[in-house]
Amino acid sequence: MGANLDVVAVAPLIAVVGAVVVLLMVDVTWKPGPQVWGVIAGIGLAAATGLAGWQWALHQDAPELYFSGMLVGDGFAAMGALVVYPLTGLGLMAGWRLVTALGRRGAEFVALVLLAGAGAHLMAASANLVMLFIGLEVFSISLYVLAGFTRERADADEAALKYFLLGAFASAVFVYGVALVFAATGSTSIYGDPGGSAAGLPDAILPDAGIQSFLEGTVVFRPGVLLVGAALIIVGLGFKVSAAPFHVWSPDVYQGAPGGITGFLAAAAKVAGFAALARVLTVALGAYVADWAPAIAALSALSVVVGTLLAIVQTDIKRMLAYSSVAHAGFILTALVAGGDGIPDMWFYVITYAAQVLGAFTIAAVISGATRGRSPLQAYDGLGRRSPWLAAVMALMMLSMAGIPLTAGFAGKVAVFRSAVDAGYLWLVIVALLAAVAGLFFYLSVVVRMYMRQPADAPGTMPAAPHAGWGARIALAVTSAATLVFGIAPWPLLDVLRDALPL
Repeated sequence: MGANLDVVAVAPLIAVVGAVVVLLMVDVTWKPGPQVWGVIAGIGLAAATGLAGWQWALHQDAPELYFSGMLVGDGFAAMGALVVYPLTGLGLMAGWRLVTALGRRGAEFVALVLLAGAGAHLMAASANLVMLFIGLEVFSISLYVLAGFTRERADADEAALKYFLLGAFASAVFVYGVALVFAATGSTSIYGDPGGSAAGLPDAILPDAGIQSFLEGTVVFRPGVLLVGAALIIVGLGFKVSAAPFHVWSPDVYQGAPGGITGFLAAAAKVAGFAALARVLTVALGAYVADWAPAIAALSALSVVVGTLLAIVQTDIKRMLAYSSVAHAGFILTALVAGGDGIPDMWFYVITYAAQVLGAFTIAAVISGATRGRSPLQAYDGLGRRSPWLAAVMALMMLSMAGIPLTAGFAGKVAVFRSAVDAGYLWLVIVALLAAVAGLFFYLSVVVRMYMRQPADAPGTMPAAPHAGWGARIALAVTSAATLVFGIAPWPLLDVLRDALPL
């Protein structure tokens, strides 16, 4: 019983990986059309979401370790799955035109998206730094390939290569940090190995096992190795969430990647990266919050300033959203300076931002093409008359990202700023507020283009209205509804997220 091989811990992963296997076998054997791929992927993701709900019901108040302490079942891991798998489904629907345009390679594309979702869930549920690295690589390698899946474009190849090279370097930094933490604590397990107990009770965590227990019960007189290891782990995960100064990959990758997958790439990276960062910092290194919180505050301030200033000068909306994501990474980091108390607010911001950025990139894919990379701002001139619905959704996403009241973006900023103020980081909130005000310029400039400018290349005429496919329409409807509902009434979600803590 020490290993605790209960299938409940991996049930959502089994559903998704099973869908990948079935999809590839069916495609190789019968070569069906995209409709069959969509049905198989939909069944797998729906099953995974339902099983994640089962995990939430079982472990919301009673966390448990599985597979010799490699995976944890708690509200935090269950919430990660409940966010990741619907997000994966929306990402597939938003990019379904890309799937159909790929022809026979579409099945591989769908399989990689599903594997990326499984890797993101594994990152949220890992109770060991080694398992976290495995989940990180499953997630990252899938995204590396997806970024360059349209091989006929040079900018897509450049995006994939840059993402792969910098991502491999960040992974190496992360692994080196894990090695140093192991050298300082003698363990890579966050909670410990439930293989036995001094009291003879099964599945109980040893009091002297795991990073958390070691740091809480041991005075480390020379913590230099531990702190350097923690810093390197923060650097490795900071790359995944595109926090400055580890953000240099994001503008080129977001611009070069196929429009149909960029939204999922941006949203899933935030969810997976911050889920992993929150568990490592607040649980494994929770005893040293006074040491790492100032570093997180510095990264947060740098991210909001750099992301905002560089977004202002962009002429491509995908590059603008990339630098915007750097600023939003900084906003999310303001919640983590509060340690475990800031996790519910972090979750709220991550969930709502994932919906906003997925919606914004979905519109970019509709306007400029699901297989193309670049999306110049000029393409949005006069969109309010060409396609009032798309313009309204894009305006909603821009206003929410800017933090306008009655949107989820405003509620998220209030939540994370409250956490930072309660933790004594008023200066950080002031910096973030100034950056948010400056960010109004580039968000509102998109709205101005859509409603107050005419297309420069066709004076006196109106270009054809862009057409969104059924998948994009569903994705935009869901993300718009989430942005409005959680902006007007954020309290139900915040109440639920108070139980989504790493225990």
